[in-house]
Amino acid sequence: MALWDRVRESASTMQTQLTAKKNDLKSGAFRDASMAMCALVAAADGTVDPAERRRVAQLIAANDVLRNFDAADLQRRFDAHLDKLAADFDFGRVGVLQEIAKAKKKPAEARAVIQIGIVIGGADGDFDKTEQAAVREACYALDLPPHEFDL
Repeated sequence: MALWDRVRESASTMQTQLTAKKNDLKSGAFRDASMAMCALVAAADGTVDPAERRRVAQLIAANDVLRNFDAADLQRRFDAHLDKLAADFDFGRVGVLQEIAKAKKKPAEARAVIQIGIVIGGADGDFDKTEQAAVREACYALDLPPHEFDL
């Protein structure tokens, strides 16, 4: 199986698992950590490209699990995280990881945040090394073993 097919299959599997838990993923901590994760993956290479910002925003709006939350509120939170990362990537990354870490109190939500990162990273068929590293870093912030997610 080609790498591209494995990435698509992995992202699809993660989305299926997320959808199955949709009713359990309604807390503010999950919402905030998910938007921080989306921003971290979108800016994984150290830049925030406007086209990628739009693409990830569209993925957020289309994600069945994230429909538990107000779309405008999600957009505002995502944009705020991206703005922090764009202003000072290293300092912004610390803040974003702190936001992600707030989900570790509930293991199911913590795992779902990682799955959101994988879905967002793999949505274009190329879950590249910088995106994988960003999601791996989030695993550490959530006290989850990266190998659990093949990272």
